[in-house]
Amino acid sequence: MDRFKQLETFVNAATLGSLSAAARAEGVVPALIGRRLDALEARLGLKLLVRSTRRLSLTAEGARFLVSSRAILESLEDAESEVAVRGAQASGRLRITAPAGFGRRHVAPLLPALMDAHPALSVSLDLTDRVVDLRSEGYDCAIRLGDLEDSSLVGVRLGENRRVVVGAPAYLARRGIPTQPSELAQHNCLSLGGAGQARGWLFSDAGKIVAHRIDGDMGCSDGAVLHAWALAGRGLAWRSMWEVSEDLANGRLASVLDDYAAPPNGIYAVFPQRKHLPARVHALVDHLREAYRDAAYWTRAQTLP
Repeated sequence: MDRFKQLETFVNAATLGSLSAAARAEGVVPALIGRRLDALEARLGLKLLVRSTRRLSLTAEGARFLVSSRAILESLEDAESEVAVRGAQASGRLRITAPAGFGRRHVAPLLPALMDAHPALSVSLDLTDRVVDLRSEGYDCAIRLGDLEDSSLVGVRLGENRRVVVGAPAYLARRGIPTQPSELAQHNCLSLGGAGQARGWLFSDAGKIVAHRIDGDMGCSDGAVLHAWALAGRGLAWRSMWEVSEDLANGRLASVLDDYAAPPNGIYAVFPQRKHLPARVHALVDHLREAYRDAAYWTRAQTLP
């Protein structure tokens, strides 16, 4: 007898409270419901339900098993739904929001190929550093970096983002190469926000994450400006690999303090709920994840075709 059918019958019987109600829900006779439950209890070697002429009640083991059984059936339903959706043609308008800098370099250039693969798809991309409300503002998906603070949202990890301290070769030749985070005090550090980053720059020290306050004569609220100043040799900057990997590969920048780099955080696709995601969202997630998993991708210049 099919194990999943036994679980389905058990969940129906426990939820509806009687064999006859479960039989009506499944379109079979009550005797078949009873046989399935007998087979399930015999296979498990446990009494799950106490049956009377009018009512079913759960044993303690049955109550625990009901929670697990529901989770199994929901997972199966999700898997079947996802396969069906992924096999469908992505169509309709896909509304995406992404951080301005990251979206400009690593979302926008990838969208034309997505649309070529799905001709019935149209895309609206909103590049903003504001954290939008996906539900109230009608977005299908948000691309976000770092820890997910809103536990009500569902996130799929697309890749990893590591932050590194970088400087131009000319700056490092002039000021020297720091060998440990405490030596940043002797360097001109380009700060995000103008007045210095509140937490400081994060490093790993003996397995612990430690923040080191930094100081310098230039700061800006726009990370792209800090990147440009670092390229110009004005000081050290703490930047994401997605922004500086091409410069590191080409020698325009060099990373320092790599032995103390903090663990990477994530690049996520975020949506309000996981169930019944439209095919257009699945297509976007698969497309971005395939690009980001290629290590060579991050060292290539990303531009709009």
